[in-house]
Amino acid sequence: MNIELNNEQDRLIYTVSKISNEIKLILEDSYPAVWVRGEVSNFRLYSSGHMYFNIKDSDSQIKAIMFRNTNVGLNFKPTDGNEVLIFGRISTYLKSGDYQIIVSHMEQFGQGALYNAYEKLKNKLEEAGLFEQKYKKKIPDIVNKIAIVTSKEGAALYDILKVIDTLNIDVEILICPTRVQGKGADKEIVKAIEYLNIHHRNLDVLLLGRGGGQIEDLWAFNSEDVAKAIFNSKIPIVSCVGHEIDFTIADFVSDLRAPTPSAAAEIVLRKRIELQRQLTSLKANLYNAINNTLVYCNQSLQRLKNSKALTNPQDLYKEKIDYINELSNKLLKNIERIANYKTEKFENIKHKLQILSPYNVFKRGFSICFDENNKIIKESKDIEMGKQIKVQLAVGNLYAEVKKYD
Repeated sequence: MNIELNNEQDRLIYTVSKISNEIKLILEDSYPAVWVRGEVSNFRLYSSGHMYFNIKDSDSQIKAIMFRNTNVGLNFKPTDGNEVLIFGRISTYLKSGDYQIIVSHMEQFGQGALYNAYEKLKNKLEEAGLFEQKYKKKIPDIVNKIAIVTSKEGAALYDILKVIDTLNIDVEILICPTRVQGKGADKEIVKAIEYLNIHHRNLDVLLLGRGGGQIEDLWAFNSEDVAKAIFNSKIPIVSCVGHEIDFTIADFVSDLRAPTPSAAAEIVLRKRIELQRQLTSLKANLYNAINNTLVYCNQSLQRLKNSKALTNPQDLYKEKIDYINELSNKLLKNIERIANYKTEKFENIKHKLQILSPYNVFKRGFSICFDENNKIIKESKDIEMGKQIKVQLAVGNLYAEVKKYD
């Protein structure tokens, strides 16, 4: 018998099994069906297909079991840390005396459900081609006009403006404030993107972002409408949502993703920064070149100023005049020497000519006879009798007629 009655002390005593059964009946009657929200811990999936885990919050935990025939329809695999909503009945396990929930239904709750929706939309848009690189618009190398779509009270706007101010770059900024969290925030973001594309087509780039947060805080950037607005934008869009570890659908669709709002400002202005640095370097080089040229010219001017041509020009002329005089004396001496040489040579030739001259023969009594044609008569047979001849003497000529010859 399970109940013992002690008449002396009038006490009702239960056996362990009896009290356990009564507790089981009370629990099952009191909680035949219940919804419980909590975090999964100590999850185990046995080869039988049954799932055993604890469902807990910050203060308590309850054991739970989900049999194979009820968990086969789950659309996710529970893991430790998942926040879930379970439906079932309270029961006890008599052998251990523990109470537990026999789970008949389980669904993700909070971030788990959002993450599931996020993955579903991400896969859908990826299959539609919205993430493909070929559709990405190039961010201009030189950005002059920037639009910022974010909350006007958020840290993201402050961070972007601070970077631009620190870089000291002259750039036109258009702030288009929107809500970035809560119901309707995604609609405001879409309207902002569409407005800028209609009324400010000359923008070089659009920065879209906010600070970090939980997945539900970033949910406006996981909107399909926002993704399509980014994809259809003619203005290149840089997403800068959250910190480096936070990825949203907007990051995948945008033309460029920056890990933080500050980084976005630095990325789009990188070419301007490089150009400014190059100009600063060129300016310094130009200054040095001009300074070096001025120093060189000043040194050259000082050399000219101290030169003889400016300090003692007469010395420069004197040297040239002395040189010319020296050349003149050499020229005169050479002319005299050549003249003497030529005179001496002329006299020698003259003397030789005088020795060989026929006039010296004439002086000794010889003469030359010419016929009427003024040809020299060398033999008597060269002239006929009665012909006129000319006889050239040392002094004067004789004209005669041939009377006889031998």
